[in-house]
Amino acid sequence: MDVWNTVTVEAGGGGFVIHGEGREELPAGPANLVYRAFLLPFLKTGGVAPEVGVACHNAVPLARGLGSSSAAIVAGLMAGNELCDQPISRQGLVELAAETEGHPDNVAPALLGGCQIVVADGPRVVTASVPIPPDLNTVLFIPDTPMPTDEARSILPDTVPREDAVYNMGRVALLVRALATGDFTDLALATQDRLHQPARQGIFPAMKTIFRSALAAGALGVFLSGAGSTVLALTRGREMTVGYEMAEAASKSGVGGEFRVTRPTEQGAQVVEGG
Repeated sequence: MDVWNTVTVEAGGGGFVIHGEGREELPAGPANLVYRAFLLPFLKTGGVAPEVGVACHNAVPLARGLGSSSAAIVAGLMAGNELCDQPISRQGLVELAAETEGHPDNVAPALLGGCQIVVADGPRVVTASVPIPPDLNTVLFIPDTPMPTDEARSILPDTVPREDAVYNMGRVALLVRALATGDFTDLALATQDRLHQPARQGIFPAMKTIFRSALAAGALGVFLSGAGSTVLALTRGREMTVGYEMAEAASKSGVGGEFRVTRPTEQGAQVVEGG
């Protein structure tokens, strides 16, 4: 989505500063995920990392299912690869990012942009872009309360019933068709889920109420973003209404938060050289 972290890396030192999201929680130094990822291209190629100054301007909220760790890893890798004279290809960066983060479906869209189908085939990561209709927008309701990814993953069962797997597989196909054709008729059906949202509702009881409010307000589909706690609604018009209704439903359930209107973007991570 069109929500960006900007990381400035300058050779020669200058400290480590964090602005925006995570400035109170994140370590500002060698333990920071951006810096640890920055070192990886040098470690992989046997190079020596230079002294650098790092400034992070973060717009992606932490622990809300919006890919903050993936954004940090990708930013660090891109900067390290650039200062290492780009020895690693874009495909190599995808695979190195996936190895670092542990979930290729998280890092591939952050690196490549757009909507990505991602399949891990051993160490190889295969990606395929799904076109996004230009008139599709997204409304994010971002709760004040985080949902730590480890906790959200730990509550999922180790096995799933066959009928639930079939339920989700059919909806994945329907979702890809909707995005590829721009036919949004069945988006509400295509964004239903039985594999993770029912379990996560146990630690986020307001989820279904927020879903219902979004759909009633005109959302085309709605679902939990990543592991949560953000709720993401797909829209084509009525974005402010959908946002206000989600926020009000959450408030009535005792959940504070804010909503943001944004949209999907085909632009992935990019390097811009400063003067």
